[in-house]
Amino acid sequence: MAIHKILIVDDSPTERYFLTEVLVKSGFSVATAENGEEALLKIKVDKPQLILMDIVMPGQNGFQVTRSISRDPETKDVPIIICTSKGQETDRIWGLRQGARDYIVKPIDPHELLAKIAALG
Repeated sequence: MAIHKILIVDDSPTERYFLTEVLVKSGFSVATAENGEEALLKIKVDKPQLILMDIVMPGQNGFQVTRSISRDPETKDVPIIICTSKGQETDRIWGLRQGARDYIVKPIDPHELLAKIAALG
């Protein structure tokens, strides 16, 4: 299944803008959420085909939100790529154990991101 609808979950307006620009220019439809709670509401209303998840956010962190999404029968099939400044190997392993399909460390290289999305689609 080709990926068209992507949800970006990041508390940074700069990161949301940057990722939206990269994805829209590549032909994707993009929605954004500023935190995990907003993301969980948006997923229920309009299920995306991919989620780009930050980790460090107010309220629930990205690990917690990823775990909620990947354990919910209605959303567990939506792939998640964690996009975070947390570059430790233990963070990457923990993110994948929570249900993420991939892990990218910021600053995000647009070519790397698009390649990872293509690999999922």
